[in-house]
Amino acid sequence: MRWIRAAGRGLLVIMVVVSGYVASGTAPAAVEREGGRGPMTLATAGDLTGYLGRVLDGWNRTHPGERVTLVELPDSADETRAQMITDLRSGAGRFDILNIDVAWTTEFAAAGWIAPVDRTRVPLDGFLRPVVDTATYDGRLYAVPYVTNAGMLFYRKDVLDREGARPPRTWAELERQARTLAPRHGLEGYAGQFLPYEGLTVNAAEAVYSAGGTILGDEGERVTVDSQAARAGVGFLARGVRDGWIPEEALAYTEEESRQAFQDGRLLFLRNWPYAYAGASGEDSEVAGKFGAVPLPGPDGPGTSVLGGSNLAVSSHARHPESARDLIAYLTSERVQRRVLTEGALPPVRAALYRDPELVRRFPYLPALRASVLAAAPRPKSPRYEQVSLAVQAVVHDAMAQHQTPEAAVRRLAGELAAIARRR
Repeated sequence: MRWIRAAGRGLLVIMVVVSGYVASGTAPAAVEREGGRGPMTLATAGDLTGYLGRVLDGWNRTHPGERVTLVELPDSADETRAQMITDLRSGAGRFDILNIDVAWTTEFAAAGWIAPVDRTRVPLDGFLRPVVDTATYDGRLYAVPYVTNAGMLFYRKDVLDREGARPPRTWAELERQARTLAPRHGLEGYAGQFLPYEGLTVNAAEAVYSAGGTILGDEGERVTVDSQAARAGVGFLARGVRDGWIPEEALAYTEEESRQAFQDGRLLFLRNWPYAYAGASGEDSEVAGKFGAVPLPGPDGPGTSVLGGSNLAVSSHARHPESARDLIAYLTSERVQRRVLTEGALPPVRAALYRDPELVRRFPYLPALRASVLAAAPRPKSPRYEQVSLAVQAVVHDAMAQHQTPEAAVRRLAGELAAIARRR
């Protein structure tokens, strides 16, 4: 099995479970007569640490008649999504279980591609509360959270300590420190993921949410972005570039470029996902032992992060749905979720793990990450999420590049989103 080592993304690991046959050649029909149980195949677009194969080995040892085979889809999230949708639309039924980006759940559920989940079979009370919302559509549960994520503010602790300053809790504090302290130490002020791609959608949504606004309502049927809060959020980002505390080069940053800039000691502040903690702590990092991580700031206090991560869903065409459901229960059990963190370096969905003293000693950012997740919100829900995201990216990038005022950009975005909603 060949593993693709993916760079950091809002979706750190994208997996798909694809149905397959065992070597004995057992026909699907024969397995179906035994109650929907049989072999499965799980494909991934990238596993950062190779932990998933080891986790599935544990399943296969105890479930010889329901073996899981790992299959890779392309590393690109867009290509992975496209291959999933092609199969689901065709009804070919190659995919039994899909581990989908949390932003895709509404689209897949609205299209009838994934089956509703019986809540009585899932111990949701053990999950971090906000992650469950990413798995719902129209009031029903359509997936089970597997990996979560929330944006955090990484900061140069050594610099702030020398200045007698605390990490910023508000936009005004972040702006002031990025504008005044950073140049004093030969640093740029602040960066996030500002290239026009999914990362910018996330950064823009966090700014709007932190200001108290929203982008869409009613599962994408209502456009809510034309508000003072949205103008304030977009204005915060655009002002940073205009006034220089966000470097212009950050307009081309994805997760990896921004992580590298911080790790190389070029930034005072960085918005990124928790995966950046490991890289910044590495032997080749210029900031190892010199940085910290806190929740994102907002206008008047802690801000609102956007939830990342992935959800496990059963395809409507699954040939072995009972096996698929049991595999999902296995992958979301507390024992495996601990391995998701310790071996996969991915944020788990089980709440108890964030308070485990041993894990907190090993991963000091867990309390701040827990606070970020509990205050986080999903990306805008829409059956046409891809189009929504493209519109947000294009408009906000234009505002940050000073091609359009924040006020004009928000009006334009509202119009584009309304047109997308009418196409339903």
